Amino acid sequence: MSTVSPDQTPVTLKIEGMSCGHCVGAVRGALADVAGVADDDVAIGSARIRARTSDDVAQAVRAIEDAGYEAHPA
Repeated sequence: MSTVSPDQTPVTLKIEGMSCGHCVGAVRGALADVAGVADDDVAIGSARIRARTSDDVAQAVRAIEDAGYEAHPA
């Protein structure tokens, strides 16, 4: 999990295609590589993240999609 800074806003993402703990780990790994984003919680079907900007949220969504899942802000 990345370090959360006070200038980050909480965002919930809905994620489709997750079915197991491996999927949770894959999404966590994808989010860990996104600068400006910290994951508060990743569960099957969703992720609560903190992001500094809407561009950071978009990068998080792209990273999750690159990992093989469909994602969008809830």
